[in-house]
Amino acid sequence: MAHAAPRSRGATRQIRPIRTPDIFDERVHRAAEVGVPVVLGLVYGYWAAANRRGGGPVTGWNILFGFVTALAFIVLCLAVARWAPLLKRELHSLTKSAFAGASVGFLYNQSGESVLRSVALGAVVTAGVFGVFFYRYYTREDGAGNRIR
Repeated sequence: MAHAAPRSRGATRQIRPIRTPDIFDERVHRAAEVGVPVVLGLVYGYWAAANRRGGGPVTGWNILFGFVTALAFIVLCLAVARWAPLLKRELHSLTKSAFAGASVGFLYNQSGESVLRSVALGAVVTAGVFGVFFYRYYTREDGAGNRIR
């Protein structure tokens, strides 16, 4: 028959859980608040310019369009990230989802599709993202809009 191994008396005391180190301090979070929208904006601008040229040659106007699109995306992304959390959860979700839907609709429009199909795709994306964000905020906030920790 198997028996438990004997323990020494020192092993019976309570051991405090070890807290994981915080490698992402405030400086990293502040840099990411600006860095992530800039990187996303540059990728978005390149993607929009590539959609617009449709596999043709890269021109100066195409490069300018990509940088202007990237700049507009960065500014709007920073504005949404800054002011959307100040709104109630419904408007917070709607603001972020409208930004996502408009971004996808604009990219789709640059590929040469009709405006109606671009608006329809943007509306579908907006509805899907709204559902996800609203569920997330609804389950993580109380009735007053305070985060539940």
